[in-house]
Amino acid sequence: MSKNRDGTMPVLEHLAELRTRLLISAGALLVAAIICFAHVELIRSIFTHPLDQLRLIYLSPPEAFMANIRLALLSGLIVALPVIIYQMLAFTFPGLVRGEKIFIVSVLFGAAVLFSSGVVFAYYVVFPFTLRFFLQFGTDQVAPQFTVSEYISFVISFHFAFGAVFQLPLLTWALGKIGLLSTAFLRQNRKIALLIMLIGASVITPPDIISQVIMLVPLVFLYELGIIMVMISERKRLRYLSG
Repeated sequence: MSKNRDGTMPVLEHLAELRTRLLISAGALLVAAIICFAHVELIRSIFTHPLDQLRLIYLSPPEAFMANIRLALLSGLIVALPVIIYQMLAFTFPGLVRGEKIFIVSVLFGAAVLFSSGVVFAYYVVFPFTLRFFLQFGTDQVAPQFTVSEYISFVISFHFAFGAVFQLPLLTWALGKIGLLSTAFLRQNRKIALLIMLIGASVITPPDIISQVIMLVPLVFLYELGIIMVMISERKRLRYLSG
């Protein structure tokens, strides 16, 4: 693409490049969703694995089909996400300096690792406890039956919440990097943070002490990890100012 004398790109060419990258991202999502729809039974078996022998039901003719579409779109988004992120970075990176590029890549990588860790922790540890808690209310008169659409919505929102909670160290590091949080502040308010985490764990998990402890332990670990990351950021900033 042509550039102006000062090295910048004309606005119309920026828009044309943005349009191209959006089309590539949309195409990648469409192709990935179609492939995932062809394997939707396998994807649904991953979602329903913690259910053991229970079977999902649907109450209206299109419900199962629409649930398959949602699963395919969600799975397709996950599969196509590397392409989408690459297109986003390729569009924005030419206008950034090296330090800004490193910061964005570090944040994206950290967010991906922490979110994936939260989802994996929820799927293998907390979610089975949650299901067993709710299933214990089933009796001879009240049999547990889950509709496919409501179950998938519950699974997605549950795991997304854990993935979001696991962003705590990254959030504290970012706030510390711009000077809104300090190591001293985080240490002085440990008790308040612990109380907030205990309340959050009781809201997210079923009202039994085992599930709450299982949720509270990683929250405390993430909080302490956030303190360490803020400390590292502060030391780097002090070295930069003193140098």
